[in-house]
Amino acid sequence: MAWTDEMAEESRQKQIRAGIRLNSRVELNVEWEEGGKTLRAKGYTVDVSPNGCLAIVEQGFPIGQKLRVVNGMSGKSAQATLIWRGHEGRKGWELGLELESSARDFWGVEF
Repeated sequence: MAWTDEMAEESRQKQIRAGIRLNSRVELNVEWEEGGKTLRAKGYTVDVSPNGCLAIVEQGFPIGQKLRVVNGMSGKSAQATLIWRGHEGRKGWELGLELESSARDFWGVEF
């Protein structure tokens, strides 16, 4: 039974991470509203896609959290949802962020 659960989880992860991804380190800020204030955490991407990124961010968030991602190179911002949270490491939390609208030029790379 455990083997079946592992296969189902692996299939789900592949579906979530499907699509074009590029290894790319882009400095970013993640912003959110709390208590009427805009709060900010720094981070950087591990890989990017037209639909989002895998990032390391100094703050952890609950799955489903609505965030604003600000590209540190271009200053462009986009609304995003946290769809995956991995482990906390020395540099911060692994976060899977999905952009609300596919912006092929958001990361400044060609896909």
